[in-house]
Amino acid sequence: MAKIRLDVYLAENGLAPSRSAAQAMIMAGDVYVDNQKAMKAGETVKGTENIEVREKGPSYVSRGGLKLEKAMKVFPVTPSEKICMDIGASTGGFTDCMLQNGALKVYSVDVGYGQLAWKLRQDERVVNMERTNIRYIDKNLIEEPLGFFSVDVSFISLKPVLPVAYDLLEDGGEGVCLIKPQFEAGREKVGKKGVVREKSTHIEVIENVLAFTKEIGFSVKGLDFSPIKGPEGNIEYLMYIKKDDSVSAEFDIPTLVEASHELNSKNEN
Repeated sequence: MAKIRLDVYLAENGLAPSRSAAQAMIMAGDVYVDNQKAMKAGETVKGTENIEVREKGPSYVSRGGLKLEKAMKVFPVTPSEKICMDIGASTGGFTDCMLQNGALKVYSVDVGYGQLAWKLRQDERVVNMERTNIRYIDKNLIEEPLGFFSVDVSFISLKPVLPVAYDLLEDGGEGVCLIKPQFEAGREKVGKKGVVREKSTHIEVIENVLAFTKEIGFSVKGLDFSPIKGPEGNIEYLMYIKKDDSVSAEFDIPTLVEASHELNSKNEN
């Protein structure tokens, strides 16, 4: 019997609602193969093994929710009782996480179409803004100022996105953004399959993004690495920012980058 990826098996056999959700379940440590905890979504199975989900499964419609979940654990930030925006919503993992943590309303923005999970489309707290480029949104399209926003975008830098978010955000409002080296570094620094492996490039990217973020008026309050890598294996970083006049925190970026690479190297072995 031909082997298939574990995440594909879970999705095709009704053990997970989608492949993305299956990946989240595996990352959460909920999936066991022959009584051994599965460690990688890409590991292969024949289908004859005893494959089971021992916990309730993923809390969110996609693994993206795990990124925001970590941010709320390591930073003093919450979407509770706030009007929120999920920029780069895709399936809606961040949107789902916001709602489950008390968001009053979430504007789910994405240039794509038909990606947002069905349960979120049916939720009256969600404003589905698909086929919408964040760069062209202004206050006329939003009924009230935002108290919280997240950014998880692909194939575009944060630099065109953050000024728009700043304008839509109320004073004192907060945001969590994914810094993705593969979309911030110059083409000459991006390797095969779009993966940025050089630690020096990661450091340079983070320093540049933080400098730009502060330049447009945000204060940077927190920095950590994402609990999961991008689709091609890129290490990504969580940045917690606030619209206020306070002094930004200081970060040991080289140490953070080193720690992120060490942890991900261990997880691959």
